[in-house]
Amino acid sequence: MKKSKKYTIPYSNMSYGTEPGRFVRFLRVCFINQIVQFFRLNLKIMRIVVGGHS
Repeated sequence: MKKSKKYTIPYSNMSYGTEPGRFVRFLRVCFINQIVQFFRLNLKIMRIVVGGHS
């Protein structure tokens, strides 16, 4: 009976990060979510700009 050993190779592609789940992949391609995030970011930028010009 052979014992299988699991070796990790440092700095390989598998050791960097996890793959996104189904929900995260859906949110990345969902057009409605992208529009909401776009306006949310624009509002955040506008608050900073307007606050700096007061």
